[in-house]
Amino acid sequence: MGKNGRLFGTLDPFYEGGGVLGRRVANSGFLAALLAADPFAAYHFFCADEAARTNLARTLKARHPGLFAAGRLVCRHRLELPAALSRGGYHVFHLSDCLTHQPRLAAARNRFARDIFPITGPIHSLSRTGYPAAFLAHLWPGTTARDAVVCTSTAGRAAVAGFFAALRRGYGLSPEAFPQPATPLIPLGVDVPANAPPASGERAAARAGLALPEATAMVLVLGRLSHHSKMDLLPVLKAFGRLFAAGLPRCAVRLVLAGWTQPDDDLSATLANLAANMGLDLAIVPRPDGPAKRALLAAADVFCSVPDNPQETFGLTVAEAGACGLPAVVADFDGYRDLVVHEETGLLVPTLGPDQSAEVDALAPLLIDNQYHLLLSQRTAVDVAALAESLLRLITEPELRAHLGRAARARIEARFSWPAVIQAHLELWDDLWRAPVDEARARAAVHPLGLCFADVFAAYPTERFDPGMMLAASRAGQAVARGQEFPVIYAGLTGRIEAESLRALCVLCRKPLPAGEAAGRLQAALSGLGAEAAQAYVLFALKHDLLERRR
Repeated sequence: MGKNGRLFGTLDPFYEGGGVLGRRVANSGFLAALLAADPFAAYHFFCADEAARTNLARTLKARHPGLFAAGRLVCRHRLELPAALSRGGYHVFHLSDCLTHQPRLAAARNRFARDIFPITGPIHSLSRTGYPAAFLAHLWPGTTARDAVVCTSTAGRAAVAGFFAALRRGYGLSPEAFPQPATPLIPLGVDVPANAPPASGERAAARAGLALPEATAMVLVLGRLSHHSKMDLLPVLKAFGRLFAAGLPRCAVRLVLAGWTQPDDDLSATLANLAANMGLDLAIVPRPDGPAKRALLAAADVFCSVPDNPQETFGLTVAEAGACGLPAVVADFDGYRDLVVHEETGLLVPTLGPDQSAEVDALAPLLIDNQYHLLLSQRTAVDVAALAESLLRLITEPELRAHLGRAARARIEARFSWPAVIQAHLELWDDLWRAPVDEARARAAVHPLGLCFADVFAAYPTERFDPGMMLAASRAGQAVARGQEFPVIYAGLTGRIEAESLRALCVLCRKPLPAGEAAGRLQAALSGLGAEAAQAYVLFALKHDLLERRR
């Protein structure tokens, strides 16, 4: 058999239906790139049921007719797995997610397989409250040195380490008796040829389609337009407010927000009203299809994204924008700091996160995802002043935009193209085969479900809350203190963030105060307010440009 007779196995289809999500785009891109490289003799897919097997076979036949006709794409029912494992020949089983079946597949491998082959799976979003149980499943005596959780970002890798550390503390699991899988770092990939920088004609046509003057810089935000599952966009609008107050002509820039939206979400209307009030030229493009997305990237001058949500792990849109040759202004948060090199391919904006989350930790398992993600994200503050400064530089310096954009394209092409990512996986799988195997392990006990968000995701923001950092009311905060302006508070924060309490905080900070003293004085002034809630007020006020740091 060709390709050294090596077989690739998986339990997952990789090609998934449904709406456009980063996970689905990444998984389909991985499989397409793997089959294009074609390093294995055959590819075996073990499907959950007959309907799934039939659907996947149909998809593979349409997308990869040559491989399918040659009998090298094999779709089987999962009930056939034990017999297939016992026949041997598998070089690796790679799953589309490390949190679904990976430890259970390792148990099946250890029981049925002729060889202890590597089993790997990547991380995607990590912040759902059920995930500690999924990670606990990896801590069992059957985990071998040939098992790996592939981490797509350095911050995500730190979060995975946080999961394992918390589980070991909670259940007294020693590394010797309860080993954990390796955590190699391999990013997600992007289709570099499909995301090539636009030719001059394509760019001109795209800008003409938007009625965008050549002298106007277009700043593009592309991704889920959701304050509870991606990023709060108010800091972006606040940054433009700062720029206009400092003298930037309003005709110099247009902000375009494009991406997934919920039909019944009033966020877009809120953003449009706020932009109109400040005279910001704002366009909102809900759910753009492939050609529309390409046109937006072709027309844009600057890519901007300021995620604040722990469900974000990598940042695929940042890679796509970089491949298109766009310089980026992004939050120094999660995987974005892997994708953007500050002052080389774009500009990173500092973020500040909490150092405690015990109340949310306890509530989160009782809430739906959007509720506790909103609570968490509103405690991560993007530095609005730094965001405004970074946007101003790229809006007003076309030569800097061009320089950073060229460097961004080169970096994505070299390190984040799908061929480079597939090669990294092939090298990983070969390395894992060389690792020694020890099967003398004991099983793990009860799955702990507790999770401290502040500790596990401490690596995402630039730094954590420091009681000694100096804060003062910003221009907007001074206006709130005088009762001349009123902050926007999302419905999901009702009863947790109150306008009058924010006003009290702004009054306290009319003169610079240490953050810990500001939180303590607010706590003393408001009956029943705990220390964590007081800190949350400070972070919320920083996030919404009511307070600013004094360095």
